[in-house]
Amino acid sequence: MDFLAVTKQVTNIINDTAVADIHTHLYSEAFGELMLWGVDELLTYHYLAPELLRLRPDLRPQDYFKLGKKEQAELVWQEIFVTHTPLSEAARGVVTVLHELGVDTSEKDLNTVRKYFQDFSPAEYIDKVFELANIKSVVMTNDPFDKTERKVWNQSKHQDERFKSALRLDGFLMNYTENLPALHEQGFSMSENLEEKTIIASRDFLKHWIDLITPEYMAVSLPPDFRPDDGSVCARLMRLCVLPVAQECHLPFAMMIGVKRQVNPELELAGDGVGKTDVSAIEELACEYPDVKFMITLLSRENQHELCVAARKFRNILPFGCWWFLNNPSIIHEITSERIEMLGLTMIPQHSDARVLDQLIYKWSHSRSVIAAVLAAKYFDIMKTGWRVTKEDIQRDVNRILGGRILEEFRGG
Repeated sequence: MDFLAVTKQVTNIINDTAVADIHTHLYSEAFGELMLWGVDELLTYHYLAPELLRLRPDLRPQDYFKLGKKEQAELVWQEIFVTHTPLSEAARGVVTVLHELGVDTSEKDLNTVRKYFQDFSPAEYIDKVFELANIKSVVMTNDPFDKTERKVWNQSKHQDERFKSALRLDGFLMNYTENLPALHEQGFSMSENLEEKTIIASRDFLKHWIDLITPEYMAVSLPPDFRPDDGSVCARLMRLCVLPVAQECHLPFAMMIGVKRQVNPELELAGDGVGKTDVSAIEELACEYPDVKFMITLLSRENQHELCVAARKFRNILPFGCWWFLNNPSIIHEITSERIEMLGLTMIPQHSDARVLDQLIYKWSHSRSVIAAVLAAKYFDIMKTGWRVTKEDIQRDVNRILGGRILEEFRGG
């Protein structure tokens, strides 16, 4: 089989395999206004705001953010998609979504585009997007301090099994003191001093939410200078509460490390930056807690090789995804190649990190093509030696890294 034939076979298998997207910020219909979808949400997503403001140096960020969503969307459309060519990955993503939906963009008229979305109910649109993107499930990001979410969970309104949960602990670990009133409101008596009574109550709080939402994992987003031994409230809560509960409940703990919050506050949600972290912090935790499964994604490109090396040494580390600023085809290709070369198929190459439902379409379309190219090259390399690789072999491998098998094995291993 020549290289083109191998590439075609791998591409077809990857495109036909329904993806289990292990990290998103999406919500099912039951969560009401938290479910974001449609072209105006795509255009006003914070990936595009910095690009707009670079094209319009006369426009002050505060003036842009004062506009309503409709007006923001129209400004973004005009500047990025009409006045200029949408070549950035975020802008190209919008074009991919509209193309896959079959929306007529020949006149580049936003009002024409908007009309396409008017006839869909949220439930119908979820079905449409999941079918187009070939997604079998997504994992949400669920905040126990969000009142809208709490109401849905407490009333058992969330019924869509395609939307799985993840217990997000940023509010607990990074903003513990500020959230003490909310913890008391939920019936958990805690104090700023992490005495034994508070530690017990903190563990009870985590186990209550685990029982309530049955998450796939617990997760936190951390700054690049995170250290598990610095004596901070975050580090102490992690060691005294989160990791013991993770071990007791056999639940992975996902750490997403590298965000520098509000590098430019004028950009609001778009104002975060990236920093390189010290991977030895992850190694220390993996060594000290061998029975805890750590899912790790790092935001800095410069950290990726070190993470692969750490995962080779600790089988309780699972690298996953190309997160946020890494979600560009050139970087996904590099990182996926590196991971396969060092870890084989013991990693998860991608997650969407989607916040707008429609983003599932472009993020998985773009990522599938890159992952297929990397895998095809790797298969062809070993086939040139005479090693036989069957269609069934490829399907098994793809199911493992895209279809959710590896996370199931990691959780149960």
